[in-house]
Amino acid sequence: MNIHVVKPGDSVYSIASQYNASPQLIIRNNELSDPNNLVVGQTLVVQNPETTHVVKRGETLQSIASQYNTTVVKLLQNNPNIIDPYRIYQGQQIIIDYEDEKIKPISVMGYAYPNIDRTALLKALPYLTYLTLFTYGITPEGDLISIEDEDLIRLARNYNVAPLMLISTLTESGNFSNELAHKILNDQNAQNRLIDNIMNNLRAKNYYGLDVDFEFVLPEDKDKYTQFINNLQTRLSAEGYPLFVALAPKTSADQKGLLYEAHDYPALGNAADNVLLMTYEWGYTYGPAMAVSPVDKVREVLDYAVTEIDRDKILMGVPNYGYDFTQPFVRGVSRADSVSNVEAVELARKVGAQIQYDDIAQSPYFNYWDRSGKQHQVWFEDARSIDSKLDLFNEYDLEGIGYWNIMEFFPQNYQVLNTLYDIRKVV
Repeated sequence: MNIHVVKPGDSVYSIASQYNASPQLIIRNNELSDPNNLVVGQTLVVQNPETTHVVKRGETLQSIASQYNTTVVKLLQNNPNIIDPYRIYQGQQIIIDYEDEKIKPISVMGYAYPNIDRTALLKALPYLTYLTLFTYGITPEGDLISIEDEDLIRLARNYNVAPLMLISTLTESGNFSNELAHKILNDQNAQNRLIDNIMNNLRAKNYYGLDVDFEFVLPEDKDKYTQFINNLQTRLSAEGYPLFVALAPKTSADQKGLLYEAHDYPALGNAADNVLLMTYEWGYTYGPAMAVSPVDKVREVLDYAVTEIDRDKILMGVPNYGYDFTQPFVRGVSRADSVSNVEAVELARKVGAQIQYDDIAQSPYFNYWDRSGKQHQVWFEDARSIDSKLDLFNEYDLEGIGYWNIMEFFPQNYQVLNTLYDIRKVV
């Protein structure tokens, strides 16, 4: 695999010639909407197939997979243009494998809301180990606020992806409620009722396991939160359900702040089967312009996390989005707009911006002026930044990564991931 950074004068065809690659494959795998108008500074993932197969009459993906001692899911990973595995045609070229040798296995979690576009979901599923459905709400009495999840659970299992139920203290206003968490954590009857409801729902919906995301828990509830997770683990493990817990991105045990203080890394890491480190949102909606997930900041979290939690339990968070920040930043007034990584490149093309790259944050960005004369700075992810984060996964020898979120399909992300690592399947 090569990650090419577009230079002035580059075209898809000149880039393909440089790497002895197929221009059509570059266009297809990077999903270039306007291949004749590349943006200076944008990245392209360039791959060269090792083995290809031309579909014969009557063949299916399953029969082709059997012929080459591989799986349908692996064929889907190598052929992202195939969205429906039951629809291939005579004469179609199928890539069996690429020249690159994979480094090692990786577990991949993807968060999705129930209203995810089904095409985006189907394109992402081959690259996932777990699909976490965000989110079941809870009431102070221990009841669940349900979501429409049956279709997503079915689709996940069709692609050998393990569906995870998620509970959180997120309210209808879109905020995490520490008051709600406090009531559940300090009312044993409500907590028992909640756990009973969770167990019933896991069984009824055919979920694989549970993910817990309680954020901004009051510091005085720290031990109660750990006990709640232990209580969950006791019930879940008895029936073979794994437990995942989302953790704030801490850099020390005594880190101050409501987001961090009740998340006891060693205690929660010991209680859970896996943890997701939420290593993103340094650049956020109400903050100054900066990378969403700067590698130097992520590294600080990992340096601490691996001293407190088993590495083979840790999933490192990876953002699948960026922000368009209006300049200058005014605290309490400025509000950035979220953009997908694909939209960011399209915006750079539209405004005529050249994409830059911050070597410390390991993240792309660009500047532009809007029609009203306001300056903007856009930070997002590209193939280089994804590659650098996956390097961290490998360097720290973690269990895997978790994408927040997979609502928008980012083709380069999955190309880099699939080239470097063998994605685990647990179902």
